Amino acid sequence: MSFDSSNPLYLHPSDHPGMILVSKFFGGTRFGAWKRAMMIALSAKNKLGFINNTLTMPNNEQQMVVWQHFNDMVISRIFITLTRDISDSVLYAETAQILWNELNSRYGQANGANFYQL
Repeated sequence: MSFDSSNPLYLHPSDHPGMILVSKFFGGTRFGAWKRAMMIALSAKNKLGFINNTLTMPNNEQQMVVWQHFNDMVISRIFITLTRDISDSVLYAETAQILWNELNSRYGQANGANFYQL
């Protein structure tokens, strides 16, 4: 099975699980900046669909194996930018979308008390 580079299921020869896509590491603060940087990086790699539910798991077994490979690649790229405590807390997320949603629900909420103080 071959894919052209515009297909989300295309892996460039220089891509690998340890590749750091963003220079911003997330340790529990400045989630918005980290999230934006990660979304830009995933979009540039044409992998945004794995976190925004536009590229869902296929029903075909052969395609599912390929999809899982890329899903795991996206998960590894997110994990490599998280501190150990945070990555340990979301280690068992089965898909990149579940991982992304979990991080959003934990850290994406604005703190109303802090805004009120300003």
